[in-house]
Amino acid sequence: MTPEKFKRKLAAILSADVKGYSRLMGEDEEATVRTLNAYKEVITGLIQHHRGRVVGTAGDSVLAEFASVVDAVRCAVGIQEDLKDRNRELSEDRRMEFRIGVNLGDVVEEGDTIYGDGVNIAARLESLAEAGGICISGTVYEHIKNKLAFGYEYVGEQVVKNIKEPVKIYRVVMEPGVKVAEGAAEKKAKPRQWQRMALSLGIVLIVIVAAVAIWRLYLRPVPPHVEVASKEKMAFPLPDKPSIAVLPFANLSDDPKQEHFADGLTEEVINTLSRVPTLFVIASNSVFTYKGKPVKVQQVSQEMGVRYVLEGSVRRSQDRVRVTARLIDAMSGHYLWSEQYDRMLKEIFAVQDDITHNIVTALRVNLAGGDQIRIWRRTTDNVEAWEYLMRGGDLARWVKRDENAQAQELFEKAISLDPKFALGYAFLSLTHAQKARFGWAASPEQELERAFEMAQKSIALDDSLGDGHAFLGFAHMLKREFDQATAEGERAVTLIPNGATAAAMFAMTLNLVGREEEAIVLIKRAMRLSPTYPPWYLYVLGQAYRLSGRYTEAIAVFKAYRDLNPNAPFPYLHLALTYSLMDQGEEARAAINEALRLQPTYSLKQAAKAYPYKSLEVLERELGALRKAGLK
Repeated sequence: MTPEKFKRKLAAILSADVKGYSRLMGEDEEATVRTLNAYKEVITGLIQHHRGRVVGTAGDSVLAEFASVVDAVRCAVGIQEDLKDRNRELSEDRRMEFRIGVNLGDVVEEGDTIYGDGVNIAARLESLAEAGGICISGTVYEHIKNKLAFGYEYVGEQVVKNIKEPVKIYRVVMEPGVKVAEGAAEKKAKPRQWQRMALSLGIVLIVIVAAVAIWRLYLRPVPPHVEVASKEKMAFPLPDKPSIAVLPFANLSDDPKQEHFADGLTEEVINTLSRVPTLFVIASNSVFTYKGKPVKVQQVSQEMGVRYVLEGSVRRSQDRVRVTARLIDAMSGHYLWSEQYDRMLKEIFAVQDDITHNIVTALRVNLAGGDQIRIWRRTTDNVEAWEYLMRGGDLARWVKRDENAQAQELFEKAISLDPKFALGYAFLSLTHAQKARFGWAASPEQELERAFEMAQKSIALDDSLGDGHAFLGFAHMLKREFDQATAEGERAVTLIPNGATAAAMFAMTLNLVGREEEAIVLIKRAMRLSPTYPPWYLYVLGQAYRLSGRYTEAIAVFKAYRDLNPNAPFPYLHLALTYSLMDQGEEARAAINEALRLQPTYSLKQAAKAYPYKSLEVLERELGALRKAGLK
């Protein structure tokens, strides 16, 4: 046998096998193979991410080669954490768990195949590991003990068949701060000569992974896995730049009250990416429709019309937080990037920044220097203030009186903790503006002034904050200061090129100043950024169609608006107004009667306040149409 075909080298081996695999095959061969293949796909993706080379995937195993022991153990931990997160989405009876052993030893390489003592020891280590756990040899421990922030528990020594000396075994504790059992450090083996030689030449790591499934006997597990999305099945054409949907981070904390923390992390990642002009980012109110649902990456990609999907989880425990994140190319099913962070709670902002930086890097997005400063500028370093803002933002999205009041209290708490929290002032402005707009206060005029003051304060603290400009423009619009409203709206959509709300609010202003054709383009852009948009987007689009004389299209949109809000009077008022302008008197009167049934006190005077058009001619035309329909 020639040297080229048969080589001996030092290698680290990671081994795992399927517990009860034969029995499972007997129970349901098709389901077992399908599930095993799904998990092998996940494992292969993580091996590639950790700079590994997949050598083979025969039967129930995966064979891979690494250039670093550190990468190998990180990969093993990554596999266990990823699959542990996936298992949490399944009932206890339907979960699949793995056990892994890692060794650094001598192997024989023949072509693409490896075998030898190193592989045998790794297999023995695997058999001693717990389901969901990792066992490593003493040689591996010596190389990583001061390099990786995991805990290591000394298990003891084991005799391995055909191996002269007992093998020292450690269990990897995938939580930081766990100490090695007392006395373990003294039991170090003297390095062999071949180990020293290998270190001088560079260590080659080989990983063997085989699925170790623990199933209940009678239930068929169907674990989530990445399926390839079809371009032909996309609900919308793919944008001409990298497009991404950030799924809500799953809350893995024991406390369900931590949902807002996971949601806040999702919002922050979306908000930061939305400021990147060379990306296309789906808005949060659309991705949150998937919250708590077992959706596939393929489904999200096709329904949202994006190529890339980010998914992850958050576990918070007292003053620590663990965050996992995975970026997936839905068109190929490949993992582009994945990472796990075990940090102190106060470091959550650094985690957010690292996630967004890695996404931008993975998607090969180039940013100008000014964009980098603006995009990653943070408006607070106070975690508690940030949490109050996130909780308030979740309430404010509903545009309801009680929720708006609760959100206002939370925003006030946020800025009391950090008086320089620009984003806190911006959202506080919005709650005051909503109270003024919908009459949720004794003095709407006073609320409007307060909204204006808070928005100005936000801009004074951070002029690059797009939300601040958007809400300041909204306040100007309600005050009928149209030139200022237009300027602020334009500034907002420039600063947040992927901001659906900013675009929709600016489209509302454009309708009022006679630029309805531009409003149509802008509101459709907002709808594309947020495919499951809030109902009021339809009001803005329908109004733009009506103002531009496209009455048939306006009627269709207002009917859709009505169907989403069957118990609200405003869709019927807009239908009545549009029918009246079309001289369809019977339909107009029927619609106005339905509106008055839902809100008997509504009057022309209230309508005049609701339509603050810059042009008095337009206002009189619409009020006349409502009068003709029967409104008094």
